[in-house]
Amino acid sequence: MGSSAAIRPVILLAGVSAAVGLTAATAQSSDTIRISGSSTVHPITRSAIREFKSTAAGATSNFKLSETGSSAGFRQFCSGTIVLANASRPISAKELRSCKTNNISFIELPIAFDAITVVVNPANSWANSLTINELSRLWSKQAQGKISQWNQVNLDFPDVGIKLCGPGMDSGTFDVFNKTVNGSKTNSRTDYTSSEDDNVLVRCVMENKDALAYFGYAYFKNNAKSLKSVKIINPEGQATAPSRQSVQNEKYQPLARPLFLYVNDQALRKNKNFRQFVSYYLRNISSLVNSSNYIPLPDSTYRLVDAKLYRHILGTSFGGDLPVGLTIGQAIDRSFDQHKTSAHR
Repeated sequence: MGSSAAIRPVILLAGVSAAVGLTAATAQSSDTIRISGSSTVHPITRSAIREFKSTAAGATSNFKLSETGSSAGFRQFCSGTIVLANASRPISAKELRSCKTNNISFIELPIAFDAITVVVNPANSWANSLTINELSRLWSKQAQGKISQWNQVNLDFPDVGIKLCGPGMDSGTFDVFNKTVNGSKTNSRTDYTSSEDDNVLVRCVMENKDALAYFGYAYFKNNAKSLKSVKIINPEGQATAPSRQSVQNEKYQPLARPLFLYVNDQALRKNKNFRQFVSYYLRNISSLVNSSNYIPLPDSTYRLVDAKLYRHILGTSFGGDLPVGLTIGQAIDRSFDQHKTSAHR
């Protein structure tokens, strides 16, 4: 496949932002609904904005949607700069303290599931599956400046160089991947091509036959003809490809994770346009998630999400922790456990 054909899916994906109409002039409006955070959740929210603006209620609404990574999004959210944070991980203890300091109360809404997907170039004929230990051998701090050849990851792989591409440190994907693979969200090598824009990582692998990257499942699905997903050896010893089915049947472990929206409750109560948008988002969440190539939650769970919003149930069900390897069932149990102590909220 030629290079121009290879990058076309990325251009189409990125180009939708212009259709939303997020101009610099719009961003200056005091009525603008400001949203930022996870690049993983970004496509779902972008679709929600585009479709909401096609309705009578949304026709005059202004939005500023940014793609900054979950950590940067939480910094903005807890400072009151934005009213909705896209997040590919739960809020941290540090971020909880920041929100409390600034009197930001919020509603935590699980909206989908994701499979963090490890990809290589289709020309790669050897990296068909990897263990978590092999990923750690490649991505931990200890690997920096040392692990640079494929046969250093697995002796059966060829003696050729590896081009690594991955999320930056403001990414929730970075946090979850490194907590899962390396035991700590800070235990990562830094000598790789990094970006908070997953489209950059997609192109990195498309254009380098010896490259490897990791990012959200939708970015793989949207470019599946130009990328090859690597099967992950799960705790049962099964080599499992990322897919809707493998996440829902709880076989794609431990790199499956829930995705969230964090809604500023004060803004929700005071801003009619924002309230209408969030309501529209949840009413259409299943189709938005499906069309964005993520894994939807059960319909019964979405009814609970809707109830959580309208009952204004505040705080997090994750206590500031960064859980890893959650199945859909476990994540749902955590997300709707409202019997936390005040210290966890």
